Amino acid sequence: MTTEQDKIQAAAEQGAQGGAEENGTDNLLVVKNLVKYFPIKSGFLRRTVGNVRAVDGISFSIPRGTTMGLVGESGCGKSTAGRTILRLQDKTSGEVYFDGVDIFSLSKKELRKMRPKVQIIFQDPYSSLSPRLPIGEIIGEAVREHKVVPPEEHDAYVTRIMHACGLEEYHKDRYPHEFSGGQRQRICIARALALNPDFILCDEPVSALDVSIQAQIINQLRELQKEFNLTYLFISHDLSVVEHISDSVGVMYLGNLVETGPTDKIYSRPLHPNTKALFSAVPVPDPDYQMDRIVLEGSIPSPANPPSGCKFHTRCKDCMEICRYCAPATKEVEEGHFCACHLYNTVDENVAYEAEAKRIAEEQRQAKEAYDAMTPFQRKMDGVKKYFASLGASIKGLFSKKKD
Repeated sequence: MTTEQDKIQAAAEQGAQGGAEENGTDNLLVVKNLVKYFPIKSGFLRRTVGNVRAVDGISFSIPRGTTMGLVGESGCGKSTAGRTILRLQDKTSGEVYFDGVDIFSLSKKELRKMRPKVQIIFQDPYSSLSPRLPIGEIIGEAVREHKVVPPEEHDAYVTRIMHACGLEEYHKDRYPHEFSGGQRQRICIARALALNPDFILCDEPVSALDVSIQAQIINQLRELQKEFNLTYLFISHDLSVVEHISDSVGVMYLGNLVETGPTDKIYSRPLHPNTKALFSAVPVPDPDYQMDRIVLEGSIPSPANPPSGCKFHTRCKDCMEICRYCAPATKEVEEGHFCACHLYNTVDENVAYEAEAKRIAEEQRQAKEAYDAMTPFQRKMDGVKKYFASLGASIKGLFSKKKD
């Protein structure tokens, strides 16, 4: 099924890009099969015994001047995906194109030139602001470093950016602890905006704020987007906020994108069982309204040992036999609306998946029988063989890092 999945994934990417071209825009950010694993080390030689699969092959694109919302349960890999896209941490594999340029192919010098164009607003404004610097210096430091404006215009430029973000000029000499939570988040927005970026990653920028302040910040972000033609990747747990600000939405589960599409289609007709469960948990401001809550069984599996097949099958009430063995391909269920779920397979696809599931089940059965037939000594020797194979790979990786 790998070849078939690759074909469907390629068609999905082409469809997303084609839709952007039809709307008269181009894709500022394109992510293809991005993977980020964190190795699990053990033993004296710190050999790799496994991987935490934080991001496990996600693909999407964001047209210039639009906002994509990225939602999902805690620990599903949203923030890791965002940080990897900005190259704040190295990828394991995959490609990230910003304005047609592969970010991970850039040298340090080239990356430094590109940095002003891609900025981030962190979740916690207080911890991301230096307590030892006044606000004017926090906002203006990078402006001076990257020579955004001539030195004689520096002070006036910082003032103009502060005014655009709802801050006053007399705030320049104050320190972060002298501001409220909403004001600190405005400072973070001003710091990101000061470098005249094309793309801003908003990593849960309003989760620590109360509802009234959240509305102010979201409206501020929308106004700035219109004024400066900004492109956002908006990561959040709050589905109501995402609906308000986003043009398209991606839903993540355990490192994978399970559903993507325009905001109106995702919210009016969610397709994936995980998306339906998330939306059913959104509170409705009506005490008489009876919510049809979908309660998922169990908890999110460990990304260090994810389930085989569809990663959601351990919690899905619609789970079928093929879900236990075969990972679903991402397919276009309706125009612009993509979903990775076996519920939307065609008859021919189901026949192919069922054959694949039987083959995998047979291989697992034979492997189990072979293991059960081993003597205790053979099992011990098999474990020793695997240990030395893993040790050799760790030593090889250690030397290759030293060469780099």
